[in-house]
This record gives sequence, C-alpha cells and structure tokens, in this order.
Amino acid sequence: MLARMREDIRTIQQRDPAACGSRFWNVLLNYPGLHALWMHRVNHALSNAGLCTLARWGSQCARFLTGIEIHPGAVIGRRFFIDHGMGVVIGETSVIGDDVTLFQGVTLGGTGKKSGKRHPDLGNGVSVGVGASVLGDILVGDNSKVGAGAVVIYEVPPNCTVVGVPGKIVVRDGARMNEEESAAQERHEDLPDPVLDMIRFVAGRVGELEAQVASLQEERDEAHTRTDEIERAEQIPTDGIDVVEQVVTGDPLSQFEQGALSEDI
Repeated sequence: MLARMREDIRTIQQRDPAACGSRFWNVLLNYPGLHALWMHRVNHALSNAGLCTLARWGSQCARFLTGIEIHPGAVIGRRFFIDHGMGVVIGETSVIGDDVTLFQGVTLGGTGKKSGKRHPDLGNGVSVGVGASVLGDILVGDNSKVGAGAVVIYEVPPNCTVVGVPGKIVVRDGARMNEEESAAQERHEDLPDPVLDMIRFVAGRVGELEAQVASLQEERDEAHTRTDEIERAEQIPTDGIDVVEQVVTGDPLSQFEQGALSEDI
C-alpha cells in the first residue's frame, strides 16, 4: 500500500511540469487528483465487499472534497494521473489501464439507459484532454490521445490522435491521415445522428414545398393573363345588338333609337 502511494506521488512529479522538483509534502497536500484516487481505492474495496451504499457515500464525499466523481465500480490501473481534476466524471463500468492521464472536465460516460457494460475502456498510456468526452462501451487503444473538447463515440485504434465532434482520427502511428483516409474512416465508423437526419429531411421538404408554391403562382398568373386576353377579344359594342333585338321582337323603338338606326343604315 505505501509503495503504491509513493508511486502515485512520483507519477505526479514526473508527469506534471508544475510539480517538477516539488517536495513530497507539496504533492501530498495540493493535488486533488491524488486525493480522489486514494479515496477511490477505499471505495472500490468497499464496493467489492458488497458495501455499495457506503462506497457510494464515500465517492460523494470525494466529489465534495475534490470536484472529481469516480464511481466505486470503476477499475483503475497503476500510475493514474488526474491533472487539476475539477469536473472529471468516471462511470461505473469504466476500465482504465496503466499510465493514463486525464485533464479537467473529462467525462467517461455511458449512452442510453442500458444496464451492464456501458462505459469506455482506456488502454495503457492514453491521454484525454480538457473537456473531452468518451461515451459508450468502446475502447481507446494504447498510447492514443484524445484532443481537448472532443467527443469520442467509436473505438480508437492504438497510437492514434482523435479530435473534433464527433471525434475523428487525424494521426495514426505517428503519420497524419490524408483527407481520403479520414473521410473513409468517418464513413466506416460514423454514428447515426437522428436530430441531424430530421433537420435534413425538414429542410428538403421545405424546399419541395417552396418549389410547388412557386409553380402554382406561375400557373395562376398565366391563367389570369389568358382570361384577360379572352375578355378583351370577346368585347364588342352592345348598342346595335339591343336595337336589333327590339326590331325582331316587335318592341317599339324610341324616337332617338329610330333616328340612330336610320343613320346607321
């Protein structure tokens, strides 16, 4: 136990530039990630012994004191380092290998409400940057790096660097991926986004409706134009027709109408 504690302190001294040359007591007193790790070991032992309520209470005390929440069920390897640590959340079924580094705001979380294994596994030597999230039952391979703010939702091979939302591999085995390889990787491992799919469907439907409305407006304008032309073509004087109808039917004509008729003839 004491050997493991000394190893944890040496890990911080070696891995944190701000702790270079720091004395034993400085690291012991001023690193909440170290305190959270030690308290987790106690809580994990209590959980394995079947004292789940006590273990959870201990994890909540650790969160109150350090700002780091580690579920008692999580499995953590050796030389684990949480830098700064505020806001770090590690889920129940997470498995963390040796020599792993997490920065502040990292979430190792689950997706959905399914039971069983639902949190990620981190291989040996993995580093997860500030504010990144690794979600679901996936594996981040050995010596891989997750960039700050990334959201990793698919498995990452060893020796890779992942950035972006959703996370995309940009470096593999020390070589940058070209655009074609990156696009192929994204198509192969892309997670469906129902919200984005719905937005695209609605946008496409709106475009179709706008096209239909524009077509109907054109047809209406053409119909109005044809109606106006027909009315103008069929418009003729009606005075002569009225007089002829009166003569044919035997209706008496007024003196004015008789004079007008004689002039026309």
